[in-house]
Amino acid sequence: MPAAIAEPIASNLIEWTTGGPRLIASRDRNNGRIVFPAVESDDRFDRILLPPQGRLWSWTVQRFRPKSPPYAGPEAFEPYAVGYVQIDGHLIVEARLTSVAFDALHIDMPMQLVALPFALESGEERSIFAFAPDLGEVR
Repeated sequence: MPAAIAEPIASNLIEWTTGGPRLIASRDRNNGRIVFPAVESDDRFDRILLPPQGRLWSWTVQRFRPKSPPYAGPEAFEPYAVGYVQIDGHLIVEARLTSVAFDALHIDMPMQLVALPFALESGEERSIFAFAPDLGEVR
């Protein structure tokens, strides 16, 4: 994990590789089904890393402050995009969308996994995952 990146918010979500963050999933040994987040401590599943790219399957914009708990964000709420990103050949993952204007989002948009800082209520820093437009892939 790069020195500037905080520890993930949960141990079964993100792993840092030389190519950047990757989501940790599990593959069922019996039927090949892939689940995310990773199943911990179960001999029936193998741990796998998902590809860091995908395509936007659907999205919405959260325009009002969610109830607290579970929301633990700042009082000064700013709308944010949330989407489902299809990880090719694997599964669809729900995540925050970042680094893109709401009106630029579109179905099948190439997306890239990124890490974002997240402050716990204690003030301690952690990392969460999100997806940003994949500028390396032209549509």
